[in-house]
Order: sequence, then C-alpha cells, then structure tokens
Amino acid sequence: MSGPILSVDRLQRHFSGVTAVDGVSFHVAEHEVVSIIGPNGSGKTTTLNLVTGTLSPDEGSITLDGVRIDRSDAVRVAEHGIARTFQNGRVFATLSVADNVEVGLHSTLQATRPFRRLSHVFLLRWIPLLAELFVAIVGTPAARRERQRIDATIRTEIDRFEARLGPRRNDPAYSLSYANRRRTEIARALALAPKLLVLDEPTAGMNQSETAEVLDQLLELKARGQTILLVEHKLDLVMTVSDRVIVMDGGRIIAEGAPQTVRRDPAVIQAYLGRRRGLDGEAEA
Repeated sequence: MSGPILSVDRLQRHFSGVTAVDGVSFHVAEHEVVSIIGPNGSGKTTTLNLVTGTLSPDEGSITLDGVRIDRSDAVRVAEHGIARTFQNGRVFATLSVADNVEVGLHSTLQATRPFRRLSHVFLLRWIPLLAELFVAIVGTPAARRERQRIDATIRTEIDRFEARLGPRRNDPAYSLSYANRRRTEIARALALAPKLLVLDEPTAGMNQSETAEVLDQLLELKARGQTILLVEHKLDLVMTVSDRVIVMDGGRIIAEGAPQTVRRDPAVIQAYLGRRRGLDGEAEA
C-alpha cells in the first residue's frame, strides 16, 4: 500500500445531545479497499456523510490527497475527487440510465462549464451561468470534444453492467428494478473517475445472485486499483473484498485490522452477537 489518500482525525458529530460519531480516526491508502461495519446505529453512515460533505463535523479533520475537505460542501468534495452512493438508492427517476450516468460527470466539465470556480462566489455566480448558456447555444470546438468524451465515458460505465443496463440505456430510471437502479447509481459514481469511491450498502435489497454480481464487480474495481470506502451489512462480501475492516459501535471504532483478525476480535463478537458465538456462528470458548 502507498500513503493514505484519505485521513480522518478525531471526527465528532452530535445530534441534539446524542453523539453519533465520537472521536473517529482512520485512514485509507491509495488502491486500498476499507470497509466499515457495525450494528445498526453505530455511526457508519454518519461517518460516510461527514467524509463526503453531506454533513459537517463538529470537531476533527478530514484530508483527501493532502487537502483539507472537512469544511467543504458535497459539491466541492466531489470536485476534489470523492464519489458516493447512498444507503437508500438515489437516481433521477425521469432521466434515462445514460442521463443518470452523465450527471456524475458534472463536476469534471470544463469546456461546457467555463468559469465554474466562480459558481462558489455568491456575487459572481451569474458569470458562469451566462457562460454556460452561451456555450450551450453557440457551441465551441472544445465543447464538442468534451461531448465526445462524455459519450465515451457513459458507454464505458454502462458496459460495466452490460447484461443488466446495456439494453436499458435509454429507459427512464423509474422503469428499472431496484437492483438496476443501484447499478445505475454505482455507474454514475464511477463516471467521475474518483480518487475515492464511497459505497453505502451497495447490495441493500439485492438477492444472493445479484449480490454475487456486485461482489464480482467490486473485485474487478479492486484489481484495477480503485480506492474504495465501503459500508455493508453482508459480512461475507466484506470479508472477501476488503483489505482492512473497521468496526464501529456507539459512534466509536472498537476494532480495526485484516478481515480474519477482526472477525475473531472479542469486542466485535460482543457488538454483533454476544460473547458466546463468533461471526462465523461457531461457538467461542
């Protein structure tokens, strides 16, 4: 493993007096797959929301590739190179599969979004809006080249799920099965070519066969060197795909390490099943 691409230090988040994330620190190295597991309410999704800019921390820092992002909103975080999926799948129901994937490219556009950095300056937001309108009406050679790049990226990401999404490329997302909506969401996140891919329960609602397909796709991404931060309840998938596993309970990290080491950690066994049985269902001495 190389140095950390994501560093989280002493992260805290409170909701109405309840501490959802309590002093959490961890790192993710480049090309590493790290999974966060834990019982319901342990703080997993809140941690992902903090990392991706959906929530702001009350204390602590988050650094991506050497840049502090803990005070950035979700748009800025995406521009820095983090793409995510959500625990409850989110697609644009009336857009086609291809258009949903294209949405993931928004933060990478340059020719069709001139002066985009000014969009973060309240008094100057009108400048990029007028510039985008001009490019959309008149067109430029650079914008046409960017359009070709967008179309190629959409094809590439849909091809990852060719058997499932290929025939549905132009169908509206509302017509897809739940599993195919999740696949569309993953394809959209990957379209960003993210430095860090954050997946929040990507197999939720999928049957055993569909879960196996997603596992194969995650293993393929891992083989290609994609850095992944994963939250998932299906422990067999977690133990197969992860380089390291972080276990949370009560907003804190109670264990961290290689999958097989974590699987036998007494604190983890207690958090999940009580002291008498391990995560494999085998009796503990």
